[in-house]
Amino acid sequence: MTYPPNVRTAPPSAPQHAPAPPSAPPGAPRPPARRAVWWETTDRLRAAATTEPGRLRIIGAALALLVVAFGAVTAWEVADRHSAAGDVVSRSQPLSADAANIYRSLADADTAAASGFLAGAQEPAAVQERYRKDIETASGLLITAATHTDSGSESGRQIRTLNEGLPRYTGLVERARANNRQGLPLGGAYLRYANEQMTRELLPAAEKLYAAETERLARDNDDARLWPFVSLAVGVVALGVLVWAQRRNYRRTNRVFNHGLLAATAGATVLLLWLAVGQTVARTELNNAQTQGQESLKVLNEARINSLKARANENLTLVARGAVLTADGKHDKYETDYTTGMDKLSTALGEAKKLADDSAGGRPVDEAISAVTQWRERHKSVSAIDQTGDYSAAVRKVIGDDGSTGQSFDRVDKALGTAVEEEQKEFKRAASDGRDALTGLAVGAGVLALLAAVGAILGIGRRLSEYR
Repeated sequence: MTYPPNVRTAPPSAPQHAPAPPSAPPGAPRPPARRAVWWETTDRLRAAATTEPGRLRIIGAALALLVVAFGAVTAWEVADRHSAAGDVVSRSQPLSADAANIYRSLADADTAAASGFLAGAQEPAAVQERYRKDIETASGLLITAATHTDSGSESGRQIRTLNEGLPRYTGLVERARANNRQGLPLGGAYLRYANEQMTRELLPAAEKLYAAETERLARDNDDARLWPFVSLAVGVVALGVLVWAQRRNYRRTNRVFNHGLLAATAGATVLLLWLAVGQTVARTELNNAQTQGQESLKVLNEARINSLKARANENLTLVARGAVLTADGKHDKYETDYTTGMDKLSTALGEAKKLADDSAGGRPVDEAISAVTQWRERHKSVSAIDQTGDYSAAVRKVIGDDGSTGQSFDRVDKALGTAVEEEQKEFKRAASDGRDALTGLAVGAGVLALLAAVGAILGIGRRLSEYR
């Protein structure tokens, strides 16, 4: 057969599509499906466990995994406790102290403003300087608190309230001073309005700020004192398995010591003891900081607040001259509030005396108690003089330099300031000791766990070499 010269022909080839394999007849068994990797791995481990080398490899892997897990969990939990203890020392407690000082500065500024008003048109320079310094201190502490506080938190809201209200308060005080210098009675009204804003807006906000920061301090303290239960449990299990492995080794080889396993056991034991002792010391010191430091600071700050409130109300009693009465209209409001404040002050000082655990903290409290007694006696004299109509003499007995209630108040305030400083030092010392008890433990846990894991692997490897 001939073809045209330009036509190419391909040799016969196999069909392009192979025929489908014949299907299995109905009812025939299907080929087994491939098993999951997990089951295959389990089968291999089960097969390996039937021989002693295989068992040793499994034991070595389990020991290494356990001690590494022990070190990792310990490092994680200890780092968390150390961080919380660090917050107690460097953040929470300082912020709580700043919040208390904000309250004290605002209350003292209100007291100084009333004292300056009572002095007349020529306000003493020392009183003006005290007022100015109090306002500057409160403003500076508010800036510091704002930088360490979330604006959406309770503390952030109270800081915003204080920042908004403080300029209005100082404006009212300046109006009261201006009217007082001109001899206008309107100055007293401005001063009472400023005091009302202070007592109804600023001081409650400062008190809430102090409560919020103190609550945060308590949370950080609780977090730092929390026992690392997971670490302790994993450590006990790891140590138990290590002891079991050595006992198993002894029973099969009649060899007392395996140096690798012994080193691993020693590392796990040291880490477990370090963890238990370190956390115990930290808890003890932080407990001391809370009971001997923070509780005393709380009571002393309350005493200081009540003394400042009492002093401001004592001054305003003479400023208002009976113009402001209690809700029932029978008594002078400021005189009533003064009595209430002094009663709370005496109660707080009694509690502070019980909490003072050494002479350094007890002496200033005793001085404050003595000054409060003197203050009450002098105030009775002021009330008697004022009732006779000798207003000028009553004012001198309140803000004068000789035998005045102002001198008694200054004694109280100075003594309480000394007591607060002493308790502050004690708190910081105890809390720092608690934090330092955990220092280095997280890193040490990682190192000891790594060494223990290496020891366990080498110890098992030594036994495996006997089968080669």
